[in-house]
Amino acid sequence: MATLHYFYGWPGAGKTTAARALAASAPALLICEDEWLATLLTAPITSLEGYVEAITRLRRVIGPLTTRALTLGCSVVFDFGGNTVAHRAWVRELAVAAGAACRLHVLDVPPEVCRQRIRERNQARPAGLFYGEVDDALIDAVVAHIAPPTPDELTDVP
Repeated sequence: MATLHYFYGWPGAGKTTAARALAASAPALLICEDEWLATLLTAPITSLEGYVEAITRLRRVIGPLTTRALTLGCSVVFDFGGNTVAHRAWVRELAVAAGAACRLHVLDVPPEVCRQRIRERNQARPAGLFYGEVDDALIDAVVAHIAPPTPDELTDVP
């Protein structure tokens, strides 16, 4: 059965690394929000509001694409989607609409490790980033919206 995989974890928890490894081993179609945004946007995102606006538009495209891939029997790995109740509900709805399984992967990494990883990423400036330097204030703004999953949300569908 095709499965939609997605991740919960703080910025810097290793979601991208885990998503890439899972997509390669499953095998599955990897949908990396950062890569799509880096390709489609003409200017860097500089605020949380700008990010929310961009992903809202992007997910209008990714949603139907994901449902179609799952319907065709192709598993999908999202390198995004699991840090708020609303986002997790949206992901699960995509899987249910396609008659596919859905699995949330939780990356429980200590906040100080996540912050250190982000500082290292800021220094390395890997290719494909669509945003500038991520400072502690932006991390705090993002983390304020993160809601850990409930036990019900940790139950795989179906």
